[in-house]
Amino acid sequence: MAGLRAAEQLRAAGWRGPVVLVGDEPHMPYNRPPLSKEALAGDAPFASLALRPRASVSDVRWRLGTRVTGADLDRRTVELDNGETLSYGGLVAATGMRSRRLPWPGPVRGRHTVRTLADARGLRAALNRPGGHVVVIGAGFIGCEVASTALALGAARVTAVDPLPLPMVGPLGELLAKALLDRHERRGVRFALGTQVTGFRGDDRVTGVVLADGTVLAADVVVESVGSVANTEWLEGNGLDLTDGVLTDEHLRVGGRPDVVAVGDIARFPNARYDEVARRVEHWSIPTDTAKHAARVLTAHLTSISTSTGAGARTRTGASTSTSTSAGTGGDAGIALAPFAPLPTFWSDQHDFRLQSFGAPALGKDDVRVLDGDPEGDFLAGFHRGGRLVGVVRLGGRSTSPAAARHRAELLAQAAPGAGPSGGAE
Repeated sequence: MAGLRAAEQLRAAGWRGPVVLVGDEPHMPYNRPPLSKEALAGDAPFASLALRPRASVSDVRWRLGTRVTGADLDRRTVELDNGETLSYGGLVAATGMRSRRLPWPGPVRGRHTVRTLADARGLRAALNRPGGHVVVIGAGFIGCEVASTALALGAARVTAVDPLPLPMVGPLGELLAKALLDRHERRGVRFALGTQVTGFRGDDRVTGVVLADGTVLAADVVVESVGSVANTEWLEGNGLDLTDGVLTDEHLRVGGRPDVVAVGDIARFPNARYDEVARRVEHWSIPTDTAKHAARVLTAHLTSISTSTGAGARTRTGASTSTSTSAGTGGDAGIALAPFAPLPTFWSDQHDFRLQSFGAPALGKDDVRVLDGDPEGDFLAGFHRGGRLVGVVRLGGRSTSPAAARHRAELLAQAAPGAGPSGGAE
């Protein structure tokens, strides 16, 4: 998705040169959130997940089923797994994340992750056998979504295991986490919290999950939802900070280079709306927001080059690559963009309720206030840092939607000084 949006936004920013997108999956870009919800439940055909590219990228060259294995940013080249080398004038890193796997001993068959279309298809087939025992390792967003879907598909028992004392307490804090735990338990999900998995039982396929205290949970299906790993190996050797994704500046430029930007889950950027700390944000809105800003920045650089030399340029968009032409920021001639300042947004459908967030609630977990409704039913919580509202989370049905919309508007109005439309608030 980030690669596709980057190509579309390059065109929107005025780049008319060639664009090449390289992606390791064999499919055209698709929507990932339904993989753990509607698509897994069978309510949305897998074919319906495909994203429809804009007409502006009809001339883009797609290199699907091809993986990038290395890059030389000084020489402006990338290496592909078929031995081919591509040169570029502008590079967009959009390689995203992959599922983290547990290294513990035991059989591999029967253990699943949910990140790709292939993952979801495999898990759907495994869950389409009512009456089984399902163990979900990790009680985060994906883990809780899969647990609710597994119950809906007829699993006899679903147990979520997590080393933290409450589900999703890390990003949402104790008030929301307790409300979520109550809702899941009332609908039949079991929890083993404050403990870790130490191994798997079974011969050719998994039959049990071993916990730290020696307890063995019977399991016909195991879903590992224990976080993700940034796909940054191909950028090693270029002197970049790859400790958690790809570190960028306030304009999503990588390593101080005007010809390299990062977008989507892989980008670790400072958000001018909050502070100067660089963070990765794995929300559905981020690929589009980062692509819009990064495309303007990159196109400005490429345009200044082509204007001064008459030369074209080439770009790579991570699970993608490109060649481009257009406007200026940061050391280039042309327009000046305000620092990137998006308002992160996500939602999570679990059982018959929705969790929806605007802003950065994780930054305000120490000061959470009920803004509307009641934690026993539908309610809206506000997260504050230094007395300032930095995030709101709605839990339940639609009754708190009007209040959520009002507070979202308040958050948007709090944009950092100088943050303009490039901040993703459009």
